[in-house]
Amino acid sequence: MESEIVIKTLNVVFDLLVKSFGRVPVDGRQIKVQHHLHASEECSAKTIPFLYHPLTQKTLSLPKISTMRKTSFIILFTTMTLFGFSQEDWFGFNRFRADNERIAKSGDYPEVVFMGNSITEYWALYHPDFFSEHHYCGRGIGGQTSTQMLARFTADVVNLRPKAVVIMAGTNDVAHNTYWVEPDKVVDNVVAMCQLARANDIVPLISSIPPCAAFVWNPEIKDAAQTIVEINERLRAYADANGIVYVDYHSALADEHGAFPAKLSADGCHPNPDTYFIMEELVLKAIGEALK
Repeated sequence: MESEIVIKTLNVVFDLLVKSFGRVPVDGRQIKVQHHLHASEECSAKTIPFLYHPLTQKTLSLPKISTMRKTSFIILFTTMTLFGFSQEDWFGFNRFRADNERIAKSGDYPEVVFMGNSITEYWALYHPDFFSEHHYCGRGIGGQTSTQMLARFTADVVNLRPKAVVIMAGTNDVAHNTYWVEPDKVVDNVVAMCQLARANDIVPLISSIPPCAAFVWNPEIKDAAQTIVEINERLRAYADANGIVYVDYHSALADEHGAFPAKLSADGCHPNPDTYFIMEELVLKAIGEALK
């Protein structure tokens, strides 16, 4: 009986979030909920809802998830709202503060940290066993640009003393989540993270930006696919010139137009849960090469 009540409650909360047009209170603020694709339909693999945060003008994509994952999603959305997108914590310093302190206190430092945005964050949500079994640690914050990642790199990577860090940054720079950043500046931020890692005896790996031809939260951007290709070329060139392993997700996932195929991404930007299996095969090989 109690489990049925919990499930019904989760369904009600989830439906309110993904199907209603209106506002729901989160931490004393009003969060506007929008369903941009098929508001009248049930959430399916092709009907992805999006949450819009009016204070920061950011939109979150919500993948199709089961009852158990509804719980995880609600937690994810709440934490992203409280920590990732808070105007008082624009860089996300507080997001992982407690967990970082727990790790430091225990002395059980991760083998590898994954630094990134929502693509990395969803990865840890969808495939927690991948991270736990390999003793990896996810440090992705949805919506973040490379500048924000660089600012929190010491707290969320260096202080965790990993052997290696996998850096995936740039999607939200291309999406103009904060302001337009020239491709060279995105590369500069990734280079700075690599330099910080090496200065602290951490092996950096540079990930390509995954494919994306259009952003549902910023449809005015028309050249996303080409911009991502250009940034990736510069990231690869820096990696090759400096003996850094480059993880090429883009080549493995993009179609002939530089877009994320619908069978791999429901919203054209974020990998579907099963798509991460492709990425895991690539990154495991890359980590093995980097640490040999």
